[in-house]
Amino acid sequence: MKNEMKIKLFSYDHRLLDQSVRKIIKSSQDSGAKVKGPIPLPTKKEIFTICRSPHVNKTSREQFERRTHQRLIILLNTTEKTKEYLKNIIIPSGVDIQITLR
Repeated sequence: MKNEMKIKLFSYDHRLLDQSVRKIIKSSQDSGAKVKGPIPLPTKKEIFTICRSPHVNKTSREQFERRTHQRLIILLNTTEKTKEYLKNIIIPSGVDIQITLR
């Protein structure tokens, strides 16, 4: 069985992300796993520029921005109990999770 688990979380809302991280850390510690993190990863920023007018005034533009916040949690000494605890966590919509076993 693998003893190390990496959990990477993505979200546009940093408050939801931090709330989810706290839930994961608490349940992991309750199951007996050693927790490293949360490690904040760089925020990805995407900027979209759109013309305001469909016909004229090309100089009149509007910019929109989308930020993707990321966190990394590393769990050491994981057991089956840890996996069961993680399966039972309710994560809000808007938070994506990527789990890697090593």
